[in-house]
Amino acid sequence: MRIALVHDYLSQDGGAEKVLRVFNELWPTAPIFVLFHDRKKIPGFNKELIHESYLSRLPFVSNKLQWYLPLMPGATEYHNLKDFDVVLSSTSAFAKGVLTSPSTLHISYCHTPTRYLWSDTHTYLADLPYNRLVKMFLPRLISQLRLWDKMSADRVDRFIANSRTVQNRIQKYYRRDSTIIHPPVDFEKFFISKNIGNYFVAGGRLVPYKNLDLVIRVFNRLKLPLKIFGAGPEFANLKKIAKNNVEFLGKISDEQKADLLSGAAAFIHPQIEDFGITPLEAMASGRPVIAYAEGGATETVLPGETGVFFKEQTWESLLEAVLHFDAQSWDPEKIREHAGKFRTENFKLQILDYVNHHFEEFKKGLYQPILLY
Repeated sequence: MRIALVHDYLSQDGGAEKVLRVFNELWPTAPIFVLFHDRKKIPGFNKELIHESYLSRLPFVSNKLQWYLPLMPGATEYHNLKDFDVVLSSTSAFAKGVLTSPSTLHISYCHTPTRYLWSDTHTYLADLPYNRLVKMFLPRLISQLRLWDKMSADRVDRFIANSRTVQNRIQKYYRRDSTIIHPPVDFEKFFISKNIGNYFVAGGRLVPYKNLDLVIRVFNRLKLPLKIFGAGPEFANLKKIAKNNVEFLGKISDEQKADLLSGAAAFIHPQIEDFGITPLEAMASGRPVIAYAEGGATETVLPGETGVFFKEQTWESLLEAVLHFDAQSWDPEKIREHAGKFRTENFKLQILDYVNHHFEEFKKGLYQPILLY
């Protein structure tokens, strides 16, 4: 079986890139097709396997990738995949739009239908730091990209969703069925600590939808220690509103994250995530999660066993959850055992079984596209 891997672009290191790394471990000789690869930000991939699009040769692409948004559909279609039996795409944007031959099975692991084209369009346009003249032209571009995105979804033979939340979005926006395979967690990197501190933890990429300002507002009032890790465009805004009890750690290593989570009273998750790896990393450390009761957290947090939910995405609702939280009333072993269900080895077995099974069906001519119109 000749397999190719396709990813949107390698310019930030997040959950989607972790999935691609596992795909790369499963098929270590498979070529990887991307729009652009920033080797300084995303090291570790064999450069001989990476095939970049012509966008990689354009000026300022490493730090102004968004300038080339109108060119990305065409650059994606330019990937030449005619010599492969299976194409496995990892995508939240463009990679599912590759062109494949009738003799190629295209399986797409969807992290979410593109947020700025569908579920978050109005918020995205309102938050862009551009002048009014630029914003006047963006809605037309977004509409054109939305049409291409819907058309590109029709090219996929089989969809895998990373959560029930994403599965519902795939049905809503693409009218396609999908199978849920939850993303992998580096379970073995995390551990239970004997010494639990009095601090709480939040963090990840510091972007608006993470709603970390809610957490800061709560801890400003409670004056409890809060540690926030990660970097991103919201760093300056968050630091500006935080009081002295809030510590910003910046970008940290995997080892530092494991130490941080294992000693925390709890991890706080105030956002709606497609799935959410970090809450499971906290649980793999034996620590409970205080999460907003929407999105992927509802599939991973067991109320009363591995964490608690707050019902409204407001600082008042979160404040009440923190006030009633008892850090000593949890069983770390039980929490970690639950997180073990999402370990990387389980993900690998599910993906291998899925790809092999559907490729065998495809070869026998049993496959018919699933279009829910």
